[in-house]
Amino acid sequence: MNSPVIAYVLQLSFSTLVACFVAATVSAIFIYFNTRKINQAMKHPYLEHRTFEQYPMAIRLGILLDYFLRVTFPTSHVWLAGHANRMLKHVDPKKISLGLKWPLVGLWGGCFLGMIAMITMWTTLLVAR
Repeated sequence: MNSPVIAYVLQLSFSTLVACFVAATVSAIFIYFNTRKINQAMKHPYLEHRTFEQYPMAIRLGILLDYFLRVTFPTSHVWLAGHANRMLKHVDPKKISLGLKWPLVGLWGGCFLGMIAMITMWTTLLVAR
């Protein structure tokens, strides 16, 4: 690990990973306390059958992922974002308040960016070995 580039990449990826963890944790706490407001604003079709709390955690996170994809990629027609847009076509992302958008973007953005940072960190550690 004598290379300054490897040291810099390790530092940057670890710092990004920690920042993503903190952002995702803060966003998850905010979502936990404001789930009802978010669900009332977005009205996911799954919530017509059961309440949000009656679903298992995997489906709850899937619903939140659909909300994130609708808010972040409102014009996409392919893959998961396209499916979320078709399911939530009644939601206008411009009319959703920023107070309900930021925790969704913080949670899922932190998770996805954190995964990239973790892969970068482990790859750098393997290269430096």
